Amino acid sequence: MLESVSRANQSNITYPERDGNPMSDNTKQFRWIVVIKENLELLFADNPNIFVAGDLLWYPIEGDNKTRQAPDVMIVFGRPKGDRGSYRQWVEDNITPQVVFEILSPGNRLLEMAKKFKFYEHHGVEEYYIYDPDKIDLQGWLRNNGELTVIEEMTGWVSPRLGIKFELTSENLEIFRPDGGKFLTFVELGKLRETETKRANELQQQLQKEQEQKKRLEDKLRELGIDINDV
Repeated sequence: MLESVSRANQSNITYPERDGNPMSDNTKQFRWIVVIKENLELLFADNPNIFVAGDLLWYPIEGDNKTRQAPDVMIVFGRPKGDRGSYRQWVEDNITPQVVFEILSPGNRLLEMAKKFKFYEHHGVEEYYIYDPDKIDLQGWLRNNGELTVIEEMTGWVSPRLGIKFELTSENLEIFRPDGGKFLTFVELGKLRETETKRANELQQQLQKEQEQKKRLEDKLRELGIDINDV
């Protein structure tokens, strides 16, 4: 009887889809969130069971709508793509997001980030990355023996789960796909597509020109009584 009452109480709990906090504090933070999230979407576009989300509230415990976080970017292997108002872990085969990214802004506080770290560590995140675009500083942690342990050197680090490589220069963070392609902004992707389309059109025009030249040559040979099959 008590168990039935408990389940009924849990079913009446509301899990808000917004926590009242903005997705980002400035354009730089927002740009990095979008770049990482969208490039990961592109990287795993052909795998229907990898879910990538940005600024989505994650509730790990059924019946508890206070314990929650909204990672800037999170990746869940083993869950289907699709729209969600929140990530309620108990209805997602109890699968914890394996990889989480946080992008810092001047508004982030040490206590806030410490709480996030403990949340991700306690609830089973395998890889946790924090990037500060103002300081061009990337930090990472990898789960080892039940704890998130610091990755000593991030330059050249390859994510075990994602297969992406991080490179830090004095001017920027660069992220590379397993095939060597670089994570690009939407604008850069658009310009690349335009360049490739232009190149394809130029090649098509060149091929058409060569075919027309060949036809004129064949017509000229026929006028001279030369069988082109003998040439």
